[in-house]
Amino acid sequence: MRMRLVRTMAEQVLRACTPLPAAVVCDDPEVAEWAASRGATVMWEPGQGLNGAVRSGLQQLAEAGVQWVTIAHGDLPRATQLGTLAPFAGITLAPDRNDDGTNVLRLPVGCDFRFAYGPGSFTAHLREAFRVGLPVRVLRIPALAYDVDWPADLAELST
Repeated sequence: MRMRLVRTMAEQVLRACTPLPAAVVCDDPEVAEWAASRGATVMWEPGQGLNGAVRSGLQQLAEAGVQWVTIAHGDLPRATQLGTLAPFAGITLAPDRNDDGTNVLRLPVGCDFRFAYGPGSFTAHLREAFRVGLPVRVLRIPALAYDVDWPADLAELST
């Protein structure tokens, strides 16, 4: 049951990336196989933790010539329109519904941004955006604000 929920949420995030190509950064062979079967580029980043994996994935994309990246996690069951976010010449942050976590982050790949995912990441990412000197846009979109971190979050999902 848990695996089906996780895959369903991740598939929703991949669908929301359309029309952009999607890359999945992971360190799990099953996740890599699943992502490849869905047409996503797989970036194998074992043992780095979330922040290290995102940083390494961003570096790989920069080396491939990508200029802008939208980072979204696989626990956004209501995600929509990730691939069609309006352009912005700075850093875009979409916090979770509690203004604690960062559910979506869009940035130019060469801006030397230091990721700080985990508790309080929204505030940490706001500070980091100011540190790198780029304008900041905060998007409060209900479909992007809803993430599933705890079992209690599932009760809200069915409403």
